[in-house]
Amino acid sequence: MSGSHVQRRGFVQSTIDTLYAAISRVMYAETLARGEGLLQGIDPRVKLAGLLAWILAAALSSKLWVIAALLAVAVSLALFSRVPLSVLAPVWTSALLFTGAIAIPALFLTPGTTALDMPNVGWRITHQGLASAAYLITRVETSGTIALVLVFTTPWTHILKSMRILRVPVIIVVVLGMTLRYILLLLETAREMFESRKSRMVGTLTSRDQRRLAIHGGGVLIAKAFQLSGEVFLAMQARGFRGEVYVLDEFSMTQRDWAALSLFAMLAAGAAWAGR
Repeated sequence: MSGSHVQRRGFVQSTIDTLYAAISRVMYAETLARGEGLLQGIDPRVKLAGLLAWILAAALSSKLWVIAALLAVAVSLALFSRVPLSVLAPVWTSALLFTGAIAIPALFLTPGTTALDMPNVGWRITHQGLASAAYLITRVETSGTIALVLVFTTPWTHILKSMRILRVPVIIVVVLGMTLRYILLLLETAREMFESRKSRMVGTLTSRDQRRLAIHGGGVLIAKAFQLSGEVFLAMQARGFRGEVYVLDEFSMTQRDWAALSLFAMLAAGAAWAGR
């Protein structure tokens, strides 16, 4: 009986803790973005254009050391902007796992000279396959790190406004803005649902009942998602939202911003030239 009690509490409580942690990460990102650091004081338009140029340079580079150098610079910027490595580490791990799963077949399927022979299974790893996997993983890690540096040093509304100033189509800005709002709303709704369920649970649940609870909760959450999406969109339309992002902070370029823009451009151009 005590074992089933631990299982019941573990399932519900772990779900609540996971949802709470996800919401806390979003709030923490906003706190860091409005704090003090190297990049926080730079114009959002400069950061968006410059870091996107770095991502493009990393994607187009054909030399591994250039991509690794961009990754090192991005990590250094994160540290100088007071973004702890504990924030970046989970993304590195997730990117490594997912990208590694995609890159593993390239180790065996890419033709070339043999680096490691596995006679027991008839497989062989080639030098070209190792290079392809390394390029894929480092590109993903670098792009993800640069994107995180942007998000954790710039408020989300400033990113959206910068995108519109840089002539990004309004539909893309609307989709990004609404997606974040829906995710936060659904996370909060799911957390409240499970906390409410926990407060009404008496006794223990079997494994079958736990599965039914999870399926039922997912169905209710999906139904709420459709309802809330329409209500939120109509509420925003009623308040004059048409895709343009308005914030109280006005963007203005200073000498520091122009210097940062020049450094971003030179590094991106240098990486693109060196990675040819």
